[in-house]
Amino acid sequence: MRELTYVARKTVEWREAPDLKVRSAGEAIVAPVAATSCDVDSAILAGHGFIDPPFPLGHECVARVVDIGDAVTSVSPGDLVVVPWSINCGACDHCRAGLTAHCTAVPHMAMYGAPLGGSWGGLFSDLARVPYADAMLVPLPDGLDPVAMASASDNWSLAWRLVAPHLKRTPGARVLVVARGSIGLYVCDIARALGASDVLYVDPDPEHRALAEGFGARTAETLEPIAHGFDLAVEATGRVDQLASALKCLAPEGFCESAGNHFRPGELPLLDMYLTGVTMRIARDNVRVHIPDALELAASGTVAPERVVSRVLDWEDLPAALPERHLKPVFVRDLPHRETR
Repeated sequence: MRELTYVARKTVEWREAPDLKVRSAGEAIVAPVAATSCDVDSAILAGHGFIDPPFPLGHECVARVVDIGDAVTSVSPGDLVVVPWSINCGACDHCRAGLTAHCTAVPHMAMYGAPLGGSWGGLFSDLARVPYADAMLVPLPDGLDPVAMASASDNWSLAWRLVAPHLKRTPGARVLVVARGSIGLYVCDIARALGASDVLYVDPDPEHRALAEGFGARTAETLEPIAHGFDLAVEATGRVDQLASALKCLAPEGFCESAGNHFRPGELPLLDMYLTGVTMRIARDNVRVHIPDALELAASGTVAPERVVSRVLDWEDLPAALPERHLKPVFVRDLPHRETR
């Protein structure tokens, strides 16, 4: 089998790897059929070093189950499944508490696509091993497009978590989205569907703003702080100055969700935050907990995650196309009636 391997800045290539076989009763082998990139992949390709190359890339996909161990009961060969980005056992204290990104049965930061917590392979590979199949894999509901849901492993389900619980707690909340890519656009779509009274999307990219407007958001190229303007701010830029501006826009006791990936230090307006009274959360997402709810929303017909997919490309195009600048490319194989574009 082959693994798409990051070898140097803006350079990936196919490398041969041993074929994967089931080696324990609880694991599964899956074949990604619709895989996509996220901000972390873009950061790696741009040269923000997590760890020295080479290593396999990719941590968002819908896959087809190829083989399962004798103890696996939740999926069968042939099933389409969402593969969460982090490795989690489902049984330790952290997993039972919903902290699946902090599973204690595996090394800290165990994940697909970057060997920060051991080597687990990548989801831009012909095959991938899922060590805790019953705990990790989520069957794709009938009727959902694998291409539209390729990001349910991380960004789509993360976007659900960034906004849905807040709108349940504060119906009609005013939502500010300061973003640069797919996460913020997904948030706009979900916020509108769940009844936000106002959504302002801030992004210098005119194509992204046009997509956000299609989701019913107001848009702006830059953000001028609006005192007490929003109940929830979602920041997904990786820039501390943008996070600081978003924090200055919150209403008293407002909440800021940051999708993180801040590679450079910066300052936050701590006095303003204190005087207004704000709560900020910045964290890797415990995505496995949220995938079922995020898929349920996708199946409701009230959202359109497929609009964020910028290109559908053939699996064999991965080495040449992945380093190019795309909003949300999806690489496919073995999907019937799907034309690449």
